[in-house]
Amino acid sequence: MPIKIYKPYTAGTRNRSVSDFLEITCSTPQKNLTVKKTRHVGRNNQGRITTRHKGGGHKQKYRIIDFKRNKKNIEGYVASIQYDPNRNVRICLIHYIDGEKRYILHPISLKVGVKVVAGDNVPIEAGNSLPLSSIPLGTQIHNIEIFPGRGGQLVRAAGGYAQVVAKDGAFVTIKLPSNEVRMIQKNCYATIGQLGNIEHNNIISGKAGRSRWLGIRPTVRGIVMNPCDHPHGGGEGRSPIGRSRPVTPWGKPALGVKTRSKNKYSDFYIIRGRK
Repeated sequence: MPIKIYKPYTAGTRNRSVSDFLEITCSTPQKNLTVKKTRHVGRNNQGRITTRHKGGGHKQKYRIIDFKRNKKNIEGYVASIQYDPNRNVRICLIHYIDGEKRYILHPISLKVGVKVVAGDNVPIEAGNSLPLSSIPLGTQIHNIEIFPGRGGQLVRAAGGYAQVVAKDGAFVTIKLPSNEVRMIQKNCYATIGQLGNIEHNNIISGKAGRSRWLGIRPTVRGIVMNPCDHPHGGGEGRSPIGRSRPVTPWGKPALGVKTRSKNKYSDFYIIRGRK
């Protein structure tokens, strides 16, 4: 969606940009589809920090999203398009004809009042969910299952889409946004269309406080630390890191090192790796 750019009235509005939220039609979430969100701020079950630079942020409620789309052959319509603080893509509230309500991810061309349905033989239209075997080649898809019935796990971020490129036997080959080409079982479900809020990656915070609202704490470069705090630390003035390559605070190689297991079970399904 379009981006709103501020004039530099203050230091905080200089270079600041936000989404204009024009696609949002409702500001109040569906109460029975929200649950309390407990904050762990980067800590494990022992209370130790396992992910740095997390903490604080605005209080949020979690919206329960229907990634499985297992309500088959029952029509619903888009009642509203809403903001979700837990993800960078908008969400749609679907009212089904049997009275049930569910949230789904918002494809870019889906409007309020449009009908959506999931099933084996439904129209190839944005928001509809079908098995990969029923989707024509070249179609843009998102919310793709890896295992049948588990729910969509691939392509769920703003502006994302994958493409169906081939079908062979029990598998369908798709091209992911990372340029990885992989095979997925043909009875896995996917949703038609490209996800909305495609301008999200062009938004500029403008000030440090806006990152704090999102629960992101400051990041300090290792080179300005002391030797006891980081392998890059120490030295006089702006000294080099003193190692053959950059490393993490725990001495492991950083910046460009592949961390994927060399014998991962899913290597068989990957035709071309991401670049």
